Amino acid sequence: MDRRLLMLALGMFAMGTDNFVVAGILPSVAESLHTSVSLAGQMVTVYALSYAVMAPVMAAVAAGWPRKFLLVLALGIFVLGNAITALASDLNTVLLSRALAGLGAAMFAPTALGVATSLAGPERRGRALATVTAGLAGATALGAPIGTFIGGLGDWRSTLWFVAALGLVSMIGVWTMLRSVPQPPRITLRARLAPVRDIRIALTLLTSLFAFGGFLMVYTYSGLVLDRVTGGDERLLAGLLLVWGVAATAGNLLAGRLVDRYDSRRIIDAGLAVAILNFCALPWTSAHPASAIAALVVWGLVGWGLIVPQQHRLVKIAPEAAPLLLALNNTATYAGLACSGLLGGIALLYVDRHYLGVVGAGLIAIALLLALAAHRCIERERLRSGAVGAAGKPLRGLGAGTP
Repeated sequence: MDRRLLMLALGMFAMGTDNFVVAGILPSVAESLHTSVSLAGQMVTVYALSYAVMAPVMAAVAAGWPRKFLLVLALGIFVLGNAITALASDLNTVLLSRALAGLGAAMFAPTALGVATSLAGPERRGRALATVTAGLAGATALGAPIGTFIGGLGDWRSTLWFVAALGLVSMIGVWTMLRSVPQPPRITLRARLAPVRDIRIALTLLTSLFAFGGFLMVYTYSGLVLDRVTGGDERLLAGLLLVWGVAATAGNLLAGRLVDRYDSRRIIDAGLAVAILNFCALPWTSAHPASAIAALVVWGLVGWGLIVPQQHRLVKIAPEAAPLLLALNNTATYAGLACSGLLGGIALLYVDRHYLGVVGAGLIAIALLLALAAHRCIERERLRSGAVGAAGKPLRGLGAGTP
């Protein structure tokens, strides 16, 4: 496997770990900083919002910067942000440093995905995207549990130093291994933002927003949804989420191979349909260990398996704006994460916690409708472009006097 892609995947692994590991160390952070867990929880919100807002902005602002320089700079900012968090003695400094780390992640992730597509040929583009994105999925399976374990051995600051070390290794690897990267074409900011007004792109981004809003809502409150199996034992919950994370990594890699063989539409539509059925059955499957594990495996496979075909669809629509579109897709995904906790909390005021999967299924159903609408718009544009192309060709086989 290309070592350059592995270094990019390691960077994504560090950033995914940084995002998901915080939940496991919040009580320690709150105790250390003499604040409440709810206020310490804003570490997650600030990081996710910084990422979501700055990803498309930096993709446009830094469009003309050399790719290698941008990747190394992004990783440096990310490492610095986590180092400041690890050294912070008050909550305000922690939150500001989380925003800085989110900025580094926002600069790195879409650039890394764009570089991955340029390093691989069209026939292997899906696998390249999956390799880099596997770092993010793998963070849920390994990074978050390892980081939480390290925090248990020492304190929460050790976890942040662990994340910073991952980012530093990736930065050194990118600097030494990534020698030559094709530079995206230089186009104006207005031209770069033009694809956002494309209905095909808007519908695709909304698909990611609603899908991951549903997927991650259940993840956020997984302790409540799975309490009949875990009995409140956090170790059992961690084991179940480890199964989910391994399935997520496998689903991401499998999706990369599938999009190189089949149309993205089939993978997106099938995955969302299976997810809806799986989440609708969750009130019953989550009551027994065997069925709960099966549901988590299906959830991991189809949930994280959605990312690559969505990225592939966007790149195929407007390859010249790939970095911006990948950044916007990351924004949509992280916006879904930021909203999932809020929407889930509101839903829990009105429905039993074991039926939260049905609420998530409703959001995923909206995502499926948006995905179908996006495909119709893509097909309509393809037919229109084909008709225009055919109209521009000279007619053959007709007499000179034919009108």
